[in-house]
Amino acid sequence: MSRAEEFAKLRPLLSAIAYRITGDARAARYAVQACRLRWMAAPARHAPAEEHLAAEVARIAVRALQAARGEPVEPLLAAGLADPDRPAGLADVLSLSALLVLERLSPLERAVFVLREAFGCSDAQIASALGCSVPACRQLLASVAVISDGGHEPLPWPTCVAGAENVAALVAAIIPPLAGVGVTVRWCRVGSRPGWVLRDRGGAILHTLLADVRDGRIHRLHLVVHPGTAGHDGPEEARTFPRGAGRTR
Repeated sequence: MSRAEEFAKLRPLLSAIAYRITGDARAARYAVQACRLRWMAAPARHAPAEEHLAAEVARIAVRALQAARGEPVEPLLAAGLADPDRPAGLADVLSLSALLVLERLSPLERAVFVLREAFGCSDAQIASALGCSVPACRQLLASVAVISDGGHEPLPWPTCVAGAENVAALVAAIIPPLAGVGVTVRWCRVGSRPGWVLRDRGGAILHTLLADVRDGRIHRLHLVVHPGTAGHDGPEEARTFPRGAGRTR
């Protein structure tokens, strides 16, 4: 496969990443085009192409966002997206893009976005969590989709966020809006590990977050789903698995 063919295959993903970071269709197109020019002019091929191009378009998009804001964009992830000489994986790019799109949403929109994109909830589940009708919920979902995806294919939600600062930013961005719509958040043991269990108004488990703790700080947060044991009172009884397990993009 030629370089041009590789890039064409990945363009939808790169466009979605660029738009989610910048929130601007024109800036996203610029970032993708600049990424293509660099890819075609590079003296050597980079493998895997998906991770290399995702990190490259993210760096370009972040610089464009910084220029538009006139200030640094935080967080830039401990994985090193700010450093072109330090490798960054697709998971790092997804984490950054998720945090930046959350900045553009109102508290209610954040709750809807997280319930759909991160937790994979159905329209009915989201409506139940919000305490509204399904038609009203769908209107909210459509509005949030315009802001977060802008007509592009939705990006997979990161299943893991690394770095204490990034974990803190994610928790601060999603927990208060969810609590504001009636989702209860409980810090407890999930199996053998510490984490949060999130339940809807009826007590059904929506999601769990597992924490890797070192020196009293959370350095890694895993977003996991709960496979059909919402009736259990004790989350330690439940098995969990990664949010993206078994899913293809």
